[in-house]
Amino acid sequence: MRIRIGKRVAGVAGIAAAIVLAGATPALAASGTVHTDSGIALTVRATPSTSGSPVGTIADGTAVTISCQTNGSTVDGKYGTSDIWDKVGDGYVSDSYVYTGSDGRVAPDCAGSTLTCTTAGTGDPKTCAQAVAYAKTRIHTNDLDSYEGWCDRINAQNYGWTASGSETAYIHWTQIPASFKHPGDYQVPAGGLAFFKSSGAGHTMISIGDGKFLSNDINAYGSYTETTIAQIKSKWGQTYLGWSQPWFKVNH
Repeated sequence: MRIRIGKRVAGVAGIAAAIVLAGATPALAASGTVHTDSGIALTVRATPSTSGSPVGTIADGTAVTISCQTNGSTVDGKYGTSDIWDKVGDGYVSDSYVYTGSDGRVAPDCAGSTLTCTTAGTGDPKTCAQAVAYAKTRIHTNDLDSYEGWCDRINAQNYGWTASGSETAYIHWTQIPASFKHPGDYQVPAGGLAFFKSSGAGHTMISIGDGKFLSNDINAYGSYTETTIAQIKSKWGQTYLGWSQPWFKVNH
């Protein structure tokens, strides 16, 4: 979401480009031009996140083809503040450094990660699909004490445990073996667990697919409702860490 300056049109060529984009729908690949504040090359990353591994660079002033767009880390760039990332070649660049003539989406949504949720090596009593199905049966809007503040335990219960075995959600994240974690990856498959860091205990929630999650407390204390990574970040000011397969300390 843009919250500062927009992508202003400059010159006749820019005006023409803006007119074309204004009348287009984001159904096909789009074009843009990389512009950085300092003129240095823009880093291309493996995932739509500032913590994603660098896979290359694009020189300032380079025209690029944007095959698709997705949401990721929020970046303060030349064209404002945005959580939109552009797929360019085999990697992603922040849309806040790409002139497209629009502050919104100009290309189709990225199909998402090819990674899937799996309980292999976790010993979980329930599969990813079973955990998601059970989590959906728990949706409610009233205030229940057993849900207020218990995000990590709720995830463990979805997978058939009575508790996660970790003191807090953030500590849980630090205990998960690296082979089960995907730091900075916003494309969370159904059943995957998203983790956040804050000055306190952090937060975690289960994905139900298509960028949607089930979380306690976010829409009302003690509730269990649908949400997104963006809502957790904006409403609670938490930092997104990434997602993991459903590994719980209680079983390891």
